[in-house]
Amino acid sequence: MALLGNPDMIHGLRHSRRGAVLVASILSAALIVGCSSEDEDGSRKAKDPKPSATPSVTSDQTKALEKKAEKALRLDNADDTDGLFVEAGLERVSDGIHTRSTLANGKSYTLAVVCSGVGKVRLTVTTKRPVRQTVECDSVPVRQRITDAPEHLETDVDGLAGSSGIIGWRIDELAK
Repeated sequence: MALLGNPDMIHGLRHSRRGAVLVASILSAALIVGCSSEDEDGSRKAKDPKPSATPSVTSDQTKALEKKAEKALRLDNADDTDGLFVEAGLERVSDGIHTRSTLANGKSYTLAVVCSGVGKVRLTVTTKRPVRQTVECDSVPVRQRITDAPEHLETDVDGLAGSSGIIGWRIDELAK
């Protein structure tokens, strides 16, 4: 308490308060200027606008693309009466396909892959050596014959830049 009665201390506190007010004013001005910017035409825009939440493909479009892929691969009315169907699936292009199918060693199969949407995808099928090809997203399936199949068939499909839609695949055993 004795220190507060000291005139030198009171004078020192006044300078500290003035300095704090000055620093607070400068920081406030810097924050206001830093949070917005002016374009060359003088209009103000937010520095970091929030990204829009609009998806590139709506759920109705996704369902329509799924139906196209299912139809192209004959999944919409698939019956396994002949016992040749092995497996099939659908994925978004953004997710890709990364599957490892178990096959009967030495038998022959067909792999059909279709992309419905926009752009292209890269198909990689690994048997003994990887086979790569580019597939258009035009709802036309590409087929690859797998002869003398390994126990595991690795299939990877990844969308190329700007691609969107649905990827489908189907594996069937070849009839003898």
